[in-house]
Amino acid sequence: MTDNAAALDQSKAILGDLIAFPTVSADSNLDLIAYAAERLEDCGADIEFSHDPSGSKANLFATIGPDEGGGIVLSGHTDVVPANPDEWTASPYEMRDDGERLFGRGACDMKGFVAAALALAPRYAKLNLKKPVHFAFTYEEETGCLGAQQLVAELADRETRPAVVIVGEPTEMRIIEGHKGCYEYATHFTGLEGHGSGPDRGVNAVHYAVRYITRLLELGAELQKSSPTGSRFEPPWTTVQVGQINGGIARNVIPGNCVVDWEMRPVREADADHVKSELQAYCRDDLLPAMRAIAPDADIRTDIIAEICGFEPMSENAARDLVAELTGANGTDLVAFGTEAGLFQQLGIATVICGPGSIEQAHKPDEFVSMAQLSMCLDMLTGLERKLVA
Repeated sequence: MTDNAAALDQSKAILGDLIAFPTVSADSNLDLIAYAAERLEDCGADIEFSHDPSGSKANLFATIGPDEGGGIVLSGHTDVVPANPDEWTASPYEMRDDGERLFGRGACDMKGFVAAALALAPRYAKLNLKKPVHFAFTYEEETGCLGAQQLVAELADRETRPAVVIVGEPTEMRIIEGHKGCYEYATHFTGLEGHGSGPDRGVNAVHYAVRYITRLLELGAELQKSSPTGSRFEPPWTTVQVGQINGGIARNVIPGNCVVDWEMRPVREADADHVKSELQAYCRDDLLPAMRAIAPDADIRTDIIAEICGFEPMSENAARDLVAELTGANGTDLVAFGTEAGLFQQLGIATVICGPGSIEQAHKPDEFVSMAQLSMCLDMLTGLERKLVA
């Protein structure tokens, strides 16, 4: 059996263990983190934990090799989206193997990459490493990259930092060097309830929410006409969309409350700043004065659900060049989905996204990663060995 064949078997076994941890974002990931930490400690890794405010979730940052700056980070999130067992062929949290594909919640997004990294840790530990290799496993990526934000803040306080980050999101092992940001909000309208026969004596929260949405869509149309020259994104402009509206209790009751869930995906930060400032001005100068003329306590409040920064394509990117050398890929792409990559990039660390599996399988029933993709990932991570000892 070749080394990579053995590593593939080990990755498969580890993936089965990881899938068995039901690490839905709302729940604890501590058991999975403890499992990963034990495997890495057995390789002699230095282990660091950082917990969320509740203490029920944690990041793991582990290092094999010399205690110095530079080196390469293998980064993956540990949380998964919920799974309805009724929609799955078998249990979402028991890995199923059909000979070519490994099924289970998180199989491609992104426990497959985490499993491959853990499988190769013992090999890295046996090398005479000249550069450290780091393992960064985070919590709550799916709900706003909360764990990565905490981790990056901690890395920013260090005297030395890693040189390269490989984020193993499912890209079919394509090299991804950019994606839009993802900003998500919930805007709450508080009006004044009343009988539908006297609309002038109430403040209809739904009506004001509709006016807010209309202004939001106007801004979206303006942005569509001002996409950056040469933008490689698809579509090339900053997009906005309303995903959900909730308000009112009956047809003949003036609704006193309404919530609008909306998002924007900016190609540049200035677009996001423009949308937010225009909406704030519209509420301050138009909507709120009209609402409070009838109900002084009327209000409009926007909660930030997530503001995930974009990942900007760079003319010089050591991480991209390294992965191109390791995989033999001749081209790069951009993707529509968000990741933790932009957070590392903002810290000044060269970053690239490349991992096994397809985003087309993520967040769906019968999610899977193919054995072929996992093998390609192991080839890339094995290739890192010569870079770590050079």
